[in-house]
Amino acid sequence: MSLVNSTSPENFLHRFGLAAFRPGQQPVIDSVMAGTDVLCIMPTGGGKSLCYQLPAVARTGITLVVSPLIALMKDQVDQLRTRGIPATFINSSLSVADQGDRMNRMAAGEYSLVYIAPERLRNSRFQETLKGVRISLLAIDEAHCISEWGHDFRPDYHRLGQLRRRLGSPQTIALTATATPDVRQDIVKQLALKQPQIFISGFARPNLHFEVQAVGGQKEKSEVLLNFLRERPHEAGLIYASTRKKCVEVRTLLQGELKRRVGFYHAGLLPDERRQVQDEFMSGRTPVLVATNAFGMGVDKADLRFVVHHDLPGSIEAYYQEAGRAGRDGLPSRCLLLFSESDRHLREFFIENAYPPRDVVQQIYEYLRSTDDDPIEVTQEELKDRLRLSVGHEAVSVSERLLEKCGALERLDSRENQASVRIDSDVPTLVELVPSEARNQRKVVRAIELLVGEMRNERVYFNPARLARELELEPASLARALRELNKLQAFDYLPPFRGRAIHMLERSLPFHQLQIDFAELEERKRAEYARLDEMIRFARARTCRQRQILDYFGDQNPGNCGLCDNCGGLPGSSVASVPRIGQGSSAGGTQQPVGLTAAARMALAGVARARGFAGKKLIAAMLQGADNKDIKRRKFDQLSTFGLLRVLTQLEIAQFLEALLEARLIESVEEQKFRPVMRLSELGDRVMRQQAELPPLELPTQLKLKIEAFIRPDPAEKLVEAPIEPQTSYGKDVATTTPEEFDHRYAADEWSFSDSEFSTELEPAPARTNAFEPAPKVRFDAPSQPVVTTSTTARPNFYWTWLLLDRGYSTEECRAIRQLDESTMLQHLLQAKSAGYTIKAEWGLTREQQAVFESLADSNETLQSFPPADTLPRGTRREHWEFFLASGGS
Repeated sequence: MSLVNSTSPENFLHRFGLAAFRPGQQPVIDSVMAGTDVLCIMPTGGGKSLCYQLPAVARTGITLVVSPLIALMKDQVDQLRTRGIPATFINSSLSVADQGDRMNRMAAGEYSLVYIAPERLRNSRFQETLKGVRISLLAIDEAHCISEWGHDFRPDYHRLGQLRRRLGSPQTIALTATATPDVRQDIVKQLALKQPQIFISGFARPNLHFEVQAVGGQKEKSEVLLNFLRERPHEAGLIYASTRKKCVEVRTLLQGELKRRVGFYHAGLLPDERRQVQDEFMSGRTPVLVATNAFGMGVDKADLRFVVHHDLPGSIEAYYQEAGRAGRDGLPSRCLLLFSESDRHLREFFIENAYPPRDVVQQIYEYLRSTDDDPIEVTQEELKDRLRLSVGHEAVSVSERLLEKCGALERLDSRENQASVRIDSDVPTLVELVPSEARNQRKVVRAIELLVGEMRNERVYFNPARLARELELEPASLARALRELNKLQAFDYLPPFRGRAIHMLERSLPFHQLQIDFAELEERKRAEYARLDEMIRFARARTCRQRQILDYFGDQNPGNCGLCDNCGGLPGSSVASVPRIGQGSSAGGTQQPVGLTAAARMALAGVARARGFAGKKLIAAMLQGADNKDIKRRKFDQLSTFGLLRVLTQLEIAQFLEALLEARLIESVEEQKFRPVMRLSELGDRVMRQQAELPPLELPTQLKLKIEAFIRPDPAEKLVEAPIEPQTSYGKDVATTTPEEFDHRYAADEWSFSDSEFSTELEPAPARTNAFEPAPKVRFDAPSQPVVTTSTTARPNFYWTWLLLDRGYSTEECRAIRQLDESTMLQHLLQAKSAGYTIKAEWGLTREQQAVFESLADSNETLQSFPPADTLPRGTRREHWEFFLASGGS
């Protein structure tokens, strides 16, 4: 392997318009230049391409680049050509003549780099061309697709190992942005790399702020997304959605509400439409793009300031690769994940359809092989309806791919009413197999062989009318000749057809003799579920998000990023200064805070009361005291646990239930597909009865603080053990109770788990405008010393701010719990002062602010709503308020 006259790789940087290497590039390039096999794990935007492009320029021979996307090939080749580097691509976007011309020029050594799709290596003519070509380096991009544990279902990637061996095992560099230790090991094994150098550039992206916003449903998702975009009206960004339909819905919402140009991209667009959308987004004419995961691989737009995941991705690999498209210029950028617990069901649906069961594949095969048509013009929708399959369209598509992979069928796309033919034989000519008296057939087979040329074992398209004119045959005569030739085993002819179609290659074998490894598919399916579980743990976790990602990918030196939402949020956020509660709550430091323990027992009691008939959403609504149809229909509003946690929102209760689930106090059981219900575990039952201590719970700091602030057991009364019937009877109850009996038993509230078990000081949450979560009714009593009872007047909003401070919480903790900015918190205190509450100096007010408090509160006007200063008319109140803010406020 000869090098050009050069002392070091730096001498070639100018060819790429660069002055220096990016971090991690030079060691990789040095190893490639030294002739060793390399596995390069480098994050998105790290500069992987240079690791094979520079050696390709510095050395003789051809670098063959296997890349998954046609658009990516074209972009990279165009960039190389503008710098005078001889490069090309060979793929299906070219005509047969252009493909042949580029292969000839490749054989003549005119290129330094040739980009191909993995499927190209199956082409017999291309394989023949490669025999006379010196491959100095084989570069495999997106190498995670090779691994059986990877998340891309692309069969030809899995064949690259044996195809590499056919090429004589040339020096190879495999590159990817995301690979766990298992995937890395599998790539090396599948490609049979020889003592490869493995380089793992730091996965950390220090300019990215990772954050997860828990939302209750689609409506809240839309509200959070709109607010997020309103805060950045001039920034460019990507919004990933799970389905084509969702892309259209989100785009329509954004364009209607924001009056802003928003594009959308998914695999269902026509090629010209996809190119136009991508060009407008890359040029900045369309600043915001809503897309499925079909968009992004190889997209290099440096100024993306944000990436939003509207729906949960299926794996951390997919999430980090997509989120990593933000901030490739190194500037601060936001990566927001909107997480709803119900997103899991959609992802499970995707997984189930990506790995259809054996009986579905068999039904499709049996139907297709019993059909006389050839080709069979049937859509996936029609197949699903005719066979009355209970799976989605994707499962039908995957079933067809499995049957294609094992050689049972071939999936075809219409080529503008063109016919096609494939010659599966290496004999010099098929003419000798045709009777001498069949003149038309002999004439036609000679013409077809000229048309196919060296592209044997590959389908070649042609226009029958044009061929008939060239052979001076009537169309009917040509059709008869082709039908007769089709009886030859090596001659496979298909007439023109419209749309998509299926060509059966095998009809005689029974299904069980087809080479489909369902055991392997089941293993892949389990791996997909494991990746989904990791993604959900990431979304729920309360530790550093970047560190979780680095741990997942096996980074040896992970550290907290200090920037994500769990580390403290964006610069200026007060969340970082909020301490976690529970420290010093007991002599040994192991017991949970008393408020948290009381809330946990209430939540567990709610699960117990539901008796295995309700899921998390319904239990949360019951514990919150919601007024909705499902609660009333099931008589949950008559349970003693109804409204026990009314100080929390339903979303907060759902988060609390998830924490109890993670701590194994609750079990989630699927009585029906995708409809899990919650039940107490043995440990949960003991914690509820005070027979075991509450284990540590992973909860947001704000939620912990809120629970501890508003839920306090009365120390004068001892919590009593609850005589609830054993949970082992749940299965029997469920099996033997009719819906009518069930509703009746709930109405009777048969359990003797009485309200007296909990003697707690419960303050309801502030009045809400959301009708789904009505404000509870209490009496507003003596302002100097609030007394919590169950009467009929709602507390004013400012009271809850005052109460936290009065109980000894710091202003930072108060703001975090209430989610207030400093100006709003100060307004609440003014309103409390006006209502007669005591405002204490130790709450952090300056002396000047204290004086303003007195002057404002002594005025005759009651401060029920104190607006921002710039909305007030000129006069004493406005001037006082401006002075108040200037002397220490926001």
